[in-house]
Amino acid sequence: MAPRPPRPHRFDVWAALAGLLGGLLLWGFGLGVRRADDPIVLLDGPWPLLLPLFVMAGCELLRRSAPRTALLVGTLALAADTLTRGSIATIVMYTDLMYAAVLYGPPRSARRIPRITGLLSVAGVLVPYAVWRVPEALLIGFAVGVIAFGPASTGLIVRNHRDAAEAARLRAEQTALLAETDRTQAVAAERSRMARELHDVVANHLSAIAIHSTAALSLDDPGTSKEALTVIRENSVQGLSEMRRLIGILRDGAGDREPAATPTLDGLGALVEGARANGLDVTLDAAYGSVPAPVELAAYRIVQESLTNALKHASPGEVTVWLRERDDALELRVTSPHDGRDAPRAPGSGAGLVGMRERAALLHGTFDAGPADAPDPADGGLWVVRASLPLTDTARGEIR
Repeated sequence: MAPRPPRPHRFDVWAALAGLLGGLLLWGFGLGVRRADDPIVLLDGPWPLLLPLFVMAGCELLRRSAPRTALLVGTLALAADTLTRGSIATIVMYTDLMYAAVLYGPPRSARRIPRITGLLSVAGVLVPYAVWRVPEALLIGFAVGVIAFGPASTGLIVRNHRDAAEAARLRAEQTALLAETDRTQAVAAERSRMARELHDVVANHLSAIAIHSTAALSLDDPGTSKEALTVIRENSVQGLSEMRRLIGILRDGAGDREPAATPTLDGLGALVEGARANGLDVTLDAAYGSVPAPVELAAYRIVQESLTNALKHASPGEVTVWLRERDDALELRVTSPHDGRDAPRAPGSGAGLVGMRERAALLHGTFDAGPADAPDPADGGLWVVRASLPLTDTARGEIR
């Protein structure tokens, strides 16, 4: 089944009707472009000019849907109209077809038609004048320019402005899309940062609570249960304090309330003491100078999460926290006994290692965690967490 031709645009229908009615009105008054005795008029009388008029009006219906076909057929109709007394309505409709062919036609036609009509206008000036040597011959080229080159040039100008406006609209849409993408990425990054902070704040205290509550439930010794409950209470109070600090940071900060300070490396001593209170045998060996605040926070959180993992997974033995400033970087290492068992003393989700690796990556540093052999084979294996956080000015600028 053959496809149905596209329906004419409403404006094209009105343009065709206006041209046809205007031509019929001029025809009814007997008004034409040329006199009957003009040598170019080969088909005299009022009736021959109606055929080009109707054909041109029909071409107006195709000015958008098939502009090149309409221009080709309209050119033949204009040539036929030239052999009659002519109608100004036919000529006006042809100029509109020329304009529409450039404006709505394919880009290739839009580039070629103005060039061709321009050459025809120049030829219409030079050739007739060279043949007849009379000034009136120059009017032929002028007529070609008004009928063909003028509308084609106008259509090209309008098309260029339309294409420029469309390109600007597309750029605006792309800019809006990029802005929305940036906003989404910023929200995702902020959510990831909040998730890391929340995990680091809560995991340590809840892990200690889980382990000591298990001990309190499994042992029937009142003294041990009392010690376990004391540790549980201390971790609960500290966990609530950390949660209040995080909530204060997330608030707008309205009023006179200020969020608590961000943890720094100066708090490692208190962090280690808390880990000892939770039952870990921890040794701190730290030596460093001035450290940027983002690096301090990342190092503190990595040590905190490493001690939490040691509390949940490590076997009995000494846990060592080691920090040094070397070659414009803060080197960090946490070692804990590891016997290779699969079941931890407290449940974990694996988010801790992911958060530590993300913190190091944000500072363009390195992070590694995994089992290692102990210096003394009799001591079993070790679990080692290593991180290197740059302290250079470039890293500081990117962090901010």
